[in-house]
Amino acid sequence: MNRVLVTIVLIASISCGNREEVVTPKTKPLIEAVYASGIVSSQDEYEIFSQVDGYLREKLVADGDDVKTGDVLFIIDSDQQSARFKIAQDNYNLARKNAAADSPLLTELSAAVASVKSKLQFDSVNFVRYSNLWKENATTKVDYERFKLQYENAKNEFLLQQSRLKKVKDQVTTELQNMQAQLQIAADESGRYIVKSDVDGTLFHTTKDKGELVRRGELIAIAGDNNSFYLKLNVDELDIQRVKVGQQVKTKIDAYPDKVFTATVKKVYPMVNQLQQSIRVDAVLNEKLPAGFSGLAVEANIIVREKNSALVIPNTALLPGDSVWMEIDGEKKKVKVTTGIKTLDEVEILK
Repeated sequence: MNRVLVTIVLIASISCGNREEVVTPKTKPLIEAVYASGIVSSQDEYEIFSQVDGYLREKLVADGDDVKTGDVLFIIDSDQQSARFKIAQDNYNLARKNAAADSPLLTELSAAVASVKSKLQFDSVNFVRYSNLWKENATTKVDYERFKLQYENAKNEFLLQQSRLKKVKDQVTTELQNMQAQLQIAADESGRYIVKSDVDGTLFHTTKDKGELVRRGELIAIAGDNNSFYLKLNVDELDIQRVKVGQQVKTKIDAYPDKVFTATVKKVYPMVNQLQQSIRVDAVLNEKLPAGFSGLAVEANIIVREKNSALVIPNTALLPGDSVWMEIDGEKKKVKVTTGIKTLDEVEILK
């Protein structure tokens, strides 16, 4: 239709009865949008879960506190883990003592090696002397064989004691390494009982108080950046094909009912939430919130198309198959039309 249509009367059916209403097309700004709902979420927001079972011995922070990376937030206590760590520490200390050069075990074996070495040196001198005498026929074969045997026995004993010392040194060194590894494992496990912050930001929420039982895998806190927020939206799966990255968003936040905030679609997730039959869409806020609160409820319209001047009629005037009843020169006619933007109440007529 052309602009003459503006002067032509349309006939719209009234759903509550058989009477008809005469309407006139209007020219006005028109927006096609996809509805979404969701929450305000902090950038870098993450959930802190307990990695251990135990009781909350110390709660060093409160909701709303600012935290730095590495700050200790909670200390969880466990008698069993404390006992395991003490055993590992005692075993390591014993292994370190046994592996020391002045340990009783190594001192005794080293002394045995020194003793047989001294005897070997003495027997070696005698064997050399009697070997020379035997070559000069200045001693008997019996004496030569006796000193030779003493030397060989001393040599074998020295090698045996030396081998035993090396074997024990290797054993205590290996034991020390094993106990050190066990102590490190126990220390790492104990480290899990000390919960630290992974971000610079704000502790938004804690779920446990001092003295309460904490289970492995249980949520104990939520932290994030208190200066930067985004919208975490849910869009009906039937509308998701119309949502694209970069589209503008107009949103109302329940906590600030008198202000409309703007945002930009940053990411459209590929996975459908089967329970809600919706798709997650993230949008970055274009302005700073009056205050830093994560989890605020929002309703949003994602702008799909927008026109400053569109020729529109009520949805009730549009018939199935995109046609309308028109009254021209007092005569009622059914005319095919081409539609554009559609909203809940109105539809754009292109021609």
